[in-house]
Amino acid sequence: MTLRLIQGGRAEQDKPGLLVVGAREIVTMAGGLRMGEAQADPAALTNADAEVAAGSGTAIAAWEGRIVAVGPRPELEVALEGSGYPLARFATLDAAGGTVTPGLIDAHTHLLFGGSREAELVLRQRGAGYLEILEAGGGILSTVAATRAASAEDLAEHGRRWLSQMLARGTTTVEAKSGYGLDLATELRLLEIAHRLGEEGPIDVLPTWLGAHAVPPEFRDRPEATEAFVRYLVDEQLPGVAAQGRARFADVFCEDGVFSQDQSRRILTAAARFGLGLRLHADELRPSGGAELAVELGALSADHLATPSGEGMAALASAAVEGHPVVATLLPATTWFLMHDDFAPARGLIERGVPVALASDFNPGTSPNCNLALVMTVACLELKLDPSEALAGVTVNAAHALGLGDDRGSIEAGRLADLVVWRVPTHRQIPYWVGADLVATVVKRGRVVVEHATG
Repeated sequence: MTLRLIQGGRAEQDKPGLLVVGAREIVTMAGGLRMGEAQADPAALTNADAEVAAGSGTAIAAWEGRIVAVGPRPELEVALEGSGYPLARFATLDAAGGTVTPGLIDAHTHLLFGGSREAELVLRQRGAGYLEILEAGGGILSTVAATRAASAEDLAEHGRRWLSQMLARGTTTVEAKSGYGLDLATELRLLEIAHRLGEEGPIDVLPTWLGAHAVPPEFRDRPEATEAFVRYLVDEQLPGVAAQGRARFADVFCEDGVFSQDQSRRILTAAARFGLGLRLHADELRPSGGAELAVELGALSADHLATPSGEGMAALASAAVEGHPVVATLLPATTWFLMHDDFAPARGLIERGVPVALASDFNPGTSPNCNLALVMTVACLELKLDPSEALAGVTVNAAHALGLGDDRGSIEAGRLADLVVWRVPTHRQIPYWVGADLVATVVKRGRVVVEHATG
């Protein structure tokens, strides 16, 4: 194996280095965005039991938060010393025969909100549909009312609670949407809190503006209510969001009965003029032109895609072939929790060469789940993904869905040292043991941030 050491690094800290040893398997996901047959390639390095016992197998070296090399431990240690990385300044983490993967990346969450919506579960069991609940003032609108009434500190504490849950389950980077304010003041508050939580760490939190999540109550009695709200978003809310400077991305709920393809295009085109990356809730409930629009606008990601049209599938495939792929970020736990039968056509997307990511869609009404390992399980059972394909979906492909594919999502030189040690000998067992607590250790930027008791 060829070692590539990245050079540089200051020496102020006592232990700026980390050496991860003793893994039965290291899933590197090296080599870039996974598309087509490559989605199933984990680029895994396997150590024999004797190598694990002797401590001579493949190891990972990190320095000041970034991976410097992956390779056989004896060669690696010699190369480190020869390149000016003194071994005495490396802490050692023993993976104890477990599996090491990149830190998980949740590329679609609605992290911050007030209240809860457990009553909707019973409504859906009795046959009520998503848009029916929304039109009756429930769904998103009930969360909007609770979120507007919540204090900034209550929202921040709520965010810390769920980020802690995510971190304990192996998630090290989270995209966090606004969208439960819908008015400028609350949207800015949500974006500011998301930014502040990312500054607190250890999870990186990437704020997304989702002002176009629903039409708020104060607009619903106006003539052409949705059009009036779209004009407000473009003329007033987006300039305020851009001036604040916290949002990295803009998103729109492009769906029949919410925002049309044309309305979504106008909002996202305006957002792009402010320099925001583009994302899209696309074709969740019925074909709405969302996939086609994501390709047209060069969005980083088209999310949900439970019911894309044939034209939408073809557009995504063409974009991938032409070298500017839009990542299909699928949210199978949402479809499962909504008790819908139409799951995203993951196999068809992969067969057409479209890169597929997975995300939790964590939110209070339609996916109260923050566990990406469970999302992987649902993806394997309902989307028919292979475990390796599912893991790619929450690591390297999720990184690319956030425009961060050159920074994280894989274990290779130069990437952030965001790692998870799992108490299983192969990554294929991560989705297999349904809902089990398999995380032994979480490393963020080269530092151990979660360490579970063994047993």
